[in-house]
Parts: sequence; structure tokens; C-alpha cells
Amino acid sequence: MVDGWFADDGDGFRLLGTRCVACASVFFPREDAHCRNPGCPGGDLEEVPLSRRGRVWSYTDSRYRPPSPYVTNPELPWEPYALIAVELESERIVVLGQAASGVTVADLTVGMEVEVVPGVLHEDAETIWTTWHWRPTGVRA
Repeated sequence: MVDGWFADDGDGFRLLGTRCVACASVFFPREDAHCRNPGCPGGDLEEVPLSRRGRVWSYTDSRYRPPSPYVTNPELPWEPYALIAVELESERIVVLGQAASGVTVADLTVGMEVEVVPGVLHEDAETIWTTWHWRPTGVRA
């Protein structure tokens, strides 16, 4: 898990971003040094939980094994997966993420509502690396 990128608290699993107090720009991945808005004079950055739901802005599938540093076992067959760009309306940003297990491009349409859920990026005998996935609302794992 990347420290500070998401949390699983009483409100459920959420992505964490930062917001500039001067211009209200929201960033994900988070920004902790300075406001990335070129028109902003700069201000303090505060951590904010991002919306749990958004709308599919675009999507595609990954049909090839990516190069390093992506962790994959070359001995196992490659499993294609869907990538989804999700627009978070209130934050006015688009967040890219992998689709939840079992969700393919055939299940997606631009504009459909999706929600962020925890997922597994990689695991071995000692560690499970947690990440976020997008899943169409109303679909249970």
C-alpha cells in the first residue's frame, strides 16, 4: 500500500488527495510540497478524502504484460485487465485505476457510475500490496 494514498476508515475505503487552501485545486496522487496549479500564488495543502463514486470518463484494456517495475510472474499466463479513467465531479479531476476483478471493457460504458473499492496489486508469502480498483455500482465482488 502506498502510504497516504487511501484509507479504510469508518466511511469505507476512500482515496486520499490534497486540496490547496488558496485556490481549492484538488490533487491525486496527493501533493505535499506545493500547489501544482500554475495560476495559484500558493497556499497550504490539506488532506481530503475523495468522492467514493464517479463516472467513467474513458476506458481501455491491457492485453500485454507491462515491463518492469510492474511486478508479474513471467511463468504464469498473462491475464488482461480493464483500465478505467473516472471523473470525480466535485473534485473536478479524473483518476485512472484498474477495474475490479471480473469487470471487463464489455461491462463498461462512458458515463456509467463506478465506485472505488480495495484491490490487490500483488501479493507474496509475506506481503499483500493493496491498491484501488473501480467497480460499477450495484456489482458485488
